[in-house]
Amino acid sequence: MIKNVIGACPICQSDLIVTKLKCRNCDTEISGSFQLSKFNYLSKEHLYFIEVFIKNRGNIKQIEKELGISYPTVKKNIDDVIQSLGYEVSDEEKIKKEEIFKKLEKGEITALEAANLIK
Repeated sequence: MIKNVIGACPICQSDLIVTKLKCRNCDTEISGSFQLSKFNYLSKEHLYFIEVFIKNRGNIKQIEKELGISYPTVKKNIDDVIQSLGYEVSDEEKIKKEEIFKKLEKGEITALEAANLIK
């Protein structure tokens, strides 16, 4: 049975590193210190939200519907994930993103356009 990698120490909550890799095909093992991706350090809730976000192509209405949450909660979850990935969400960025999300919600722009504007 394959288990998911955890990113935080269950004792002190510090970031974990991978120290051993193994090929399932030939049993080759490699030891060292390997860094996990940023996504390995996200909570299960944040990973699930990202999955739903991608599955729905960033369509806020569909995300609201699938998760049973409001527009502001979707927006807050997006900001939380951004911060958890190590990026800052400034007040100016929040205001700009809010405007973009409102346009997206009204169907004035597509999810791809919204993603490009957020970049």
